[in-house]
Amino acid sequence: MPEYLNFAHFMKIFFQLFLAVFFLASCSNSAKLGKVLKSKDKEYKLKMAEQYYAQKRYYQAQTVYEDILPLFKGDTRYEDMFYKYTYSIYDQGFYLNASDLFKTYTENFPNSNRLEEMEYMRAYAFYKLSPKVELDQTDTYKAMSLMQAFINTHPQSPRSKDAASIIELCHEKLELKDYKSAILYYNLGYFKAAAISFTTLLSNYPDSKIGDQYEIEVIKSYFQYALNSYQNKQVERFEKVISEASEFKDRFPESKLITVADDYKAQSQNKINKLQNEQTKTAVQQ
Repeated sequence: MPEYLNFAHFMKIFFQLFLAVFFLASCSNSAKLGKVLKSKDKEYKLKMAEQYYAQKRYYQAQTVYEDILPLFKGDTRYEDMFYKYTYSIYDQGFYLNASDLFKTYTENFPNSNRLEEMEYMRAYAFYKLSPKVELDQTDTYKAMSLMQAFINTHPQSPRSKDAASIIELCHEKLELKDYKSAILYYNLGYFKAAAISFTTLLSNYPDSKIGDQYEIEVIKSYFQYALNSYQNKQVERFEKVISEASEFKDRFPESKLITVADDYKAQSQNKINKLQNEQTKTAVQQ
């Protein structure tokens, strides 16, 4: 038998054994969890919830905590139980539910020494919910808002530096989303819309590290808009390109893209000269 067939046969057997062991372990864990939940001893249940949590078996911990939390209201251990229950939700990746629980924690235990942590984690849960650039960014805005509120409330907290970094990351994501939208307009041939979008991008992110590139895109978009316009509109629209290109040097005096702006300015002036010459010739002929 060829060697590769022996290996394939071995892997097939290994995979089947793995599935069997996994299935048996799952059944065993489910049976044990069922036994814990059926118990009438709340102290035993608490002990098992703590054990599951310590072992990072968060689903089991969550399930048992949910079962016994109502039984421990008023108990001095209740706050710690709620704390671990909240993190058992968070650590499974259920960030929206976790954000609600972090908020509930701050409301239920306003004098807790964990209050700062809970406020930060509520904001961080929304940051974890922040989706890919192409999708709706409501959760990104929410994360930024809550992180800024955290900084305002806890300016001396060691977490404030992390909160500021997260706000910056969110800004970069929103900037990239707006950039992609503007580029899409350009690629689709909607040059005026692209120019306006890049202008808005500059306005919304004045401290962007690549603001000069956005301005070049504005100039480039207006140039294409003029180029594709009716002849009687071209002079006016090439003048807009010249205006934007002239402002570029004042706005970005150290940019390496000044020569690009100058080139668009020169091309636009040449187009205007050519159009005006043609208009003069036409007028003379008439």
